[in-house]
Amino acid sequence: MSLDPIVEEKIRAAFYAQAFMKTIGAEIHGVELGRAEITAPLGEAFLQHNGVGHAGLTFALGDTAAGFAAATTMTLEGNVLTTEMKINLLAPAAGQRLRAVGRVIKPGKRLIVTQADVYSESDGKAPIHVAILMGTMVAAHPKT
Repeated sequence: MSLDPIVEEKIRAAFYAQAFMKTIGAEIHGVELGRAEITAPLGEAFLQHNGVGHAGLTFALGDTAAGFAAATTMTLEGNVLTTEMKINLLAPAAGQRLRAVGRVIKPGKRLIVTQADVYSESDGKAPIHVAILMGTMVAAHPKT
């Protein structure tokens, strides 16, 4: 089943309305039913004292990618909120940018189980898997 173009448009608009995503220079790329991909430059403002990307940036990208993947399973009126998210950091985030790929593991009417993988990337080099996130989103329907 493919993603309704109107739902994709809603998701892209919601993503670009987020001030935090604008602040970090993030962009949303692939949006499919049950999947969303986000990238952000690994700029100097988001590095730790040791020169690698801060885990907070890694978490924010993974959580956001997972959330928008979950949102692809909702109605036009619906939305999602993260209820819990676990991260395993696998390697230092060193490179030019981070790419987060979120996907739905189990959709549901109320709870949606998600996963996100985050990679550090540099032109001409193989991506490095830096984190995996696993979480649950709750359907947040508007009040009627």
